[in-house]
Amino acid sequence: MRRLWLALALICAAAGVARAEGERAGDFDYYVMALSWSANWCALEGDARRDPQCDRGRGTPFVLHGLWPQNERGWPSYCRTGAADPSRGDTAAMADVFGGAGAAFYQWKKHGRCSGLSARDYYALARRAFGSITISPVFPRITKDLKVPAFVIEGAFLEANPGLTRDQVTVTCRAGMIQEVRICLTRDLEPRRCGADVIRDCTLRDAGLNAVR
Repeated sequence: MRRLWLALALICAAAGVARAEGERAGDFDYYVMALSWSANWCALEGDARRDPQCDRGRGTPFVLHGLWPQNERGWPSYCRTGAADPSRGDTAAMADVFGGAGAAFYQWKKHGRCSGLSARDYYALARRAFGSITISPVFPRITKDLKVPAFVIEGAFLEANPGLTRDQVTVTCRAGMIQEVRICLTRDLEPRRCGADVIRDCTLRDAGLNAVR
């Protein structure tokens, strides 16, 4: 019985680490860059919000969901920082990367504050991270809804980015659809192995991939 209680206590402690908020800015181990398949996000959330990212004719395959400070286990969020929030102009200038100004501000508020950087420097780093990854030219040419094995998406990223290895990239799914490709980066934006709580791949062999809008 004592061992059971100890195991439960350890599980609760681990959950607490993962969900903690209000940590000190700049105290983290590496970054996770999350790239969201725009059409699937629109189908699951964006259309209901009438988000401009979901307008037909945008031709957007992946957008930057976020550049997230991450620990080897767990992650910080809504950190304590003296850095000022970005101006409306700063967030608007990041709409092309994040898919919208609102998304850019939310990512700063929840994750960017934890970087220890100013808002402008965090946005500049996020843009540089996004630009460091090659999006395979096959993705913008997807003009009809598909069902694909999740590992095919990962393989396309590995092929387009020979410097990446499988333990540095993970694909996530949601509601039977491809959700994100997550790439683990050092604080200097060099690829690195993902931590144990990030590295788990989606294993679906028929994940939905909606056509680019």
